[in-house]
Amino acid sequence: MRKVLSLGFMLVAVVLLNAAQAMAAKAFEGVITFKISYPGSKFTESQLSMFPKILTVAIKGAKSKTEIATGMGIQTEITDYISKSKIGLINIGGQKFAVKTSADEIEKEIAKSPQPSIVLTNEQKMIAGYSCKKAIVNVDENGTKTAFEVYYTNELGTKLANFDSPLYKDIEGIMLEFVMKTPQFTMKFTATSVEKKNISGKEFDVPSDYVITTQEELKNKFGGME
Repeated sequence: MRKVLSLGFMLVAVVLLNAAQAMAAKAFEGVITFKISYPGSKFTESQLSMFPKILTVAIKGAKSKTEIATGMGIQTEITDYISKSKIGLINIGGQKFAVKTSADEIEKEIAKSPQPSIVLTNEQKMIAGYSCKKAIVNVDENGTKTAFEVYYTNELGTKLANFDSPLYKDIEGIMLEFVMKTPQFTMKFTATSVEKKNISGKEFDVPSDYVITTQEELKNKFGGME
C-alpha cells in the first residue's frame, strides 16, 4: 500500500512540475524583434550589408519560433521548452527539410562545450521597455578566457527558453541583449520591440512540404556535410 501511495505522489509531483514549467513559459505571448550588429567588425560596409540584420522570436506558451533572414533565405527554428527539443527548417536548393534535434542530442552538445560561470551584477538598463539585469558569463576554453555581457528580464519568462545554449543556459530569464562570437566576427543582438499579441498554435507546426529528418540523416544524404 505504501508503495502504491508513493507512486501516486510521484505522479502528482511530475504533473505539478510540468504544469509549473508550462505556467512559467506562458509569462509572455507575442513577438520579440532584435536588431543584429557586428561590433569591432573588419568587414566593409558593402560586405556587412549582406549579413543578417533582424532576428524575430515568436513565443506562445512553451514554444518559440525564431526566424532570421540570411543570404540563403529565411532560417527558422521551432523550439519546445518542455520537451527540450527543437526543429530547424532548412531549404537546400529547393529541397525542404525539418531537422529534429532531441533533448539527448542537445544535452550531449552542451556536455562537450566549456562550462560557463555567471557573475551577477547590480547594473540594470531599460531595453524595449523592460528593466533588464546585467550578468557576465565567463568561459575558459583551453586556456582562452572570454567574457560575455548579457541583459535579461524575468518579466517575459524563465531560463527554460535558454535550455539549448551552452553559453546562456543558466541565465534566469529572457535575454534582450546578448552576443555570440565566432572566429570571424561578433554578433550582438539587441531587442528593439516586444509586442504582446495572440499567436496561432499553427505557427509552430512543421509545414507539410518539409520532410522530417535528423541531423545524421541529412549529413549522410549530402555526403557528410556539417
